[in-house]
Amino acid sequence: MRKFPANLRARAACLAALLLAPAAQAQDAAVQAPEAIIIAAQTYLLEQLASLPGQASVSIDPPRAERLAPCDTLSPFMPSGMKLRSRMTVGVRCNAPKPWTTYVQATVSVPGYYYVASRMIAAGQALTPADLAPRDGDLVALPPGVITNPDTVVGMTAAYRINAGQPVKGAALRNAQSVVRGSNVRINARGKGFVVSSEGQALDNAAPGATVQVRTANGQVVSGVVRNAGLVEIQL
Repeated sequence: MRKFPANLRARAACLAALLLAPAAQAQDAAVQAPEAIIIAAQTYLLEQLASLPGQASVSIDPPRAERLAPCDTLSPFMPSGMKLRSRMTVGVRCNAPKPWTTYVQATVSVPGYYYVASRMIAAGQALTPADLAPRDGDLVALPPGVITNPDTVVGMTAAYRINAGQPVKGAALRNAQSVVRGSNVRINARGKGFVVSSEGQALDNAAPGATVQVRTANGQVVSGVVRNAGLVEIQL
């Protein structure tokens, strides 16, 4: 076997290294930076959590980006059916220059206060500040609609009984001036220069300003706008 001088072999090794370095750099440059994917997903989730009181915390698991081409603009999104929760998936999409979609796992939390019933609240009872007690916890882990601001619900009435210690949800409350399904209401039909009044029964629950159907004494069903708990108005 032919042997080459040591200095010649060293020169050949250096030359090979120089030739391979640009190729390796080009390969690195052709891969999407995982840090950009993390930042895009974090920013997106922080925007989604902005409506909750408290300091949101978002941690993204390292993405697998070694096979993803560099992207001009990253577009994060929530996968179909996914809702905000403590452990969740976020999608990140690239449209150009080479389209791809990847998914990352996120850990989300928003420590803060929510409110429970300090005592049993009967159906139809109007809430007072004394009916609400604060609790601290992760707001993301709570059921949807749990009250985080008591000022928004004081004066509202319970649609059904709320047991002591139970988180108070917006769906369990209604405006004190809302029409309740099955309740008797006065119907004012207003025309130009006249008002005709009659009685009827509300066919659904509706807040002031909302439209509700009412069955009149003769069985006719009409639609009108709720003015208060006992009045529905129809414009002729």
